[in-house]
Amino acid sequence: MDIITGYTGSPHVTAEQDRDVNIGIFGAESYVLRTGSRLKAEVSSNNEIKVRDGVIMHQGCAASIKKNTYDSLTIANGSQGMKRVDLIVARYSRDQNTKEESLVLKVIQGTPKESGPAVPGYTTGDIQAGDLIADMPLYQVTLNGLNITEVKQLFATQDSIAELSSKLKNAETTMNNNLTVTKCSFTLNSLNINTSTQYSRVQCFKIGHIAFINGVIKINKAINTYSPLRIGTGFPKLHSSYSYNAYSSSFSQDGTYASCFAEINKNGDLDLAVRFQKAAAGDIFYINMCYICQ
Repeated sequence: MDIITGYTGSPHVTAEQDRDVNIGIFGAESYVLRTGSRLKAEVSSNNEIKVRDGVIMHQGCAASIKKNTYDSLTIANGSQGMKRVDLIVARYSRDQNTKEESLVLKVIQGTPKESGPAVPGYTTGDIQAGDLIADMPLYQVTLNGLNITEVKQLFATQDSIAELSSKLKNAETTMNNNLTVTKCSFTLNSLNINTSTQYSRVQCFKIGHIAFINGVIKINKAINTYSPLRIGTGFPKLHSSYSYNAYSSSFSQDGTYASCFAEINKNGDLDLAVRFQKAAAGDIFYINMCYICQ
């Protein structure tokens, strides 16, 4: 093992080691960091694009344009009646003989066509694997005739550790809020069910956008088949994604009826329905359902 951040009496830190550290922090991809002007492109004329100051992290290799300055790039003349797409890349290169490395901005010129010009190719490369060239696409420049008509950003930006920490904290807060169990208030219909806690005990809770209803009810009125009886109102409203009411799975009434079910509508009204056989006043039902709510 070789120490990197330590004095050894002689120069010992290599570019490869430094890139490996950066890859461990930022990842092996290529980004523009959130500092300075973030390499903002400005069209000065149909033959010049200025790339403003900022810092890139290209496969662990860091490079910058000095603050409050810019790099000027020449765009070759367009052709009347023709279209063309050029690429602006940040090119890493290493001289095979001298081992000297550089990272500079470069324009890769495309081929003019009357319509549908292709984006020119570039060299992907793997710097840490020893490739001599590795391009990082920054902008796609479109020319129509003699004019630059579009400069399209191709790179992603990378948050700072402070920004990532803040986003993580906000996400944690949101997640904790969404996982908080909330007891919901509602109103049972005393005309249709016996609201005495001896016979009817209903609870409703929310966790994020999931509502849970559980309980037992004793009905005061008979229920005809497919004629729902209103149990209560004020339950959590259905999420807007629903096209129809939400239904519980089928359940039985004290082992007597089959295919009974609860349903809740978009307004948060809870009904009880039966299929095939009428339910009599005084019957007791057990309800257990969950659904996505607002």
